[in-house]
Amino acid sequence: MSNAYKAAWQASIDNPQGFWLEAAKALDWAQAPASGWSEADGWFPGGQINTCHNAVDRHVAAGRGDAKALIYDSPVTGTVQTFTYAELLEEVGRVAAMLAALGVTKGDRVVIYMPMIPQTVFAMLACARLGAIHSVVFGGFAPLELAKRIDDAAPKVLMAASCGIEGQRTIAYKPMVDEALKLAKHAVDHAVLFQREQVTAPLCAPRDLDWMALREQTAQAPVPACVPVAASDPLYILYTSGTTGTPKGVVRDNGGHATALTWSMANIYGIGAGDVFWAASDVGWVVGHSYIVYAPLLAGATTVLFEGKPVGTPDPGTFWRTIDRHGVKAFFTAPTAIRAVRKEDPDATFLTETGTGPCQAIFLAGERADPDTIAWLEEKSGLPVIDHWWQTELGWPAIATCFALGDLRRKRGSAGFPVPGYAFTILGDDGKPVPDGESGSVAIKAPLPPGAFRTLWNNPKGYAKNFEGFPGYYETGDAGHFDADGFLNIMGRTDDIINVAGHRLSTGQMEQIVAQEDGVAECAVIGADDAIKGMIPVAFVVARAGAETDETLVKRVVSAVREELGPVAALKTVYAVPQLPKTRSGKILRNLLRKIVNGRPYDTPATIEDASVPATLHGIVHG
Repeated sequence: MSNAYKAAWQASIDNPQGFWLEAAKALDWAQAPASGWSEADGWFPGGQINTCHNAVDRHVAAGRGDAKALIYDSPVTGTVQTFTYAELLEEVGRVAAMLAALGVTKGDRVVIYMPMIPQTVFAMLACARLGAIHSVVFGGFAPLELAKRIDDAAPKVLMAASCGIEGQRTIAYKPMVDEALKLAKHAVDHAVLFQREQVTAPLCAPRDLDWMALREQTAQAPVPACVPVAASDPLYILYTSGTTGTPKGVVRDNGGHATALTWSMANIYGIGAGDVFWAASDVGWVVGHSYIVYAPLLAGATTVLFEGKPVGTPDPGTFWRTIDRHGVKAFFTAPTAIRAVRKEDPDATFLTETGTGPCQAIFLAGERADPDTIAWLEEKSGLPVIDHWWQTELGWPAIATCFALGDLRRKRGSAGFPVPGYAFTILGDDGKPVPDGESGSVAIKAPLPPGAFRTLWNNPKGYAKNFEGFPGYYETGDAGHFDADGFLNIMGRTDDIINVAGHRLSTGQMEQIVAQEDGVAECAVIGADDAIKGMIPVAFVVARAGAETDETLVKRVVSAVREELGPVAALKTVYAVPQLPKTRSGKILRNLLRKIVNGRPYDTPATIEDASVPATLHGIVHG
């Protein structure tokens, strides 16, 4: 075990106040916090800070205005554009002036419905500059879903682009914005539209304003100063899907967020001022908020904003070319993206030809990384591949191999070790810790460290429920176990533990077995209702390129699970499918698969990447 990691984790548990107060010194505070933690006020009570100042202004003030801050790389438009910190400050300042002219002030909400373009980043940071609260909603989300978020956040202004580009498709946003504003009960003061050349949209006066025209009108206005806010004041609201169909607005504070992200860049990812970091995600997700926009800029690093897909824009070599072109030191993506690359290029021809430049490590999160995918990527890239785990609610990694603390211990199938600040326990149904090696509910001792959510927007009762199942603990909703070496294994959501004729089985464990079978590009295993056994496992398998016509694949999958888990696993039904239903962040929609298999009514989720997939799967299962 790395002595640096062990010492950091132990210090964070023994003296969390001192540990995080020391970490907070890496930031500029308008008013230094009085202490580390207060039950009433959360982390850093009495502290005042501005996140935009720490992400942009202070680097310029320190003489690093010419350093690269943001690289926009868009293979779908053939555009590469670089912004220095000084240029980023100018762009953010101009958008802040636009918002100020529309009356946006501290505490107001701004909904941002935009694609992966620089203006989206400018808008987020401009809100932070004014002390306003942004809520980014994926460009292309269904109008009803956008309307729900507008009604909950009650924004003064909505900022949008005329279109987004998804692979080979161009999607017009303005019709969806117009429909959402009709459906919403809350009326925004203004909708500001950035016109992209691929699609331009008509404006509805006086509500709609042209982004560039408003920028010109406010060109002579001074750049608004950064507004100090309390450490506990909200920086943003990020909505996740709720179990009731009502989205949950996760609230991120300013002080704890900035402190945790700054610490994580230096100690988990090994990124400092001047280094290039690339998180291949989307700003509509928490990974995009944390590790495209805020964390790299807080660290004074260069962040890559990528508008494209792992395959098809134009080929499965786009990741490696981007890493090499920009000198990326650490790369963060989702396992499903790597599986997509491997499916199209199983021999890693593009990776071999291009290499990975100065990249030192590849980090995976968002969907459980199966050992076979990690093994393939480590073999082909020659780099350490580090799976790590966290949630929208937590805001930054909770389980990881802390690469920058000299800890390179990895075990395929495990997300690593508790990150400093997090005290994990595996609890049984009775709320008591289970022995190492036994599975149970993964819980984190309260209070959660800086950067984690402190409430849900307009829903304090919903927030409190996260701590009611196991008093004194945050219930993650995941099942897992510690092994004898201290590795923490996340095996899937607790509802992915199925009861087959009285035997509790993990579908995540079955997926691990299926994924290792030759010819499998990716897979999902779910529990289907069964009149005799209660539940039985059902597998969905996507074949790797060249294996689509292999008639032995399904039989080999059934045999592999039976050989490893025994006949009790009862996996007999395997569907070979062209693709799995996923969110845009790469998470497989297993609950949707369960409904399809069980013949229950389902709605196509607003988060789905390809809305045609459920109907295709329904036809395969019930055809």
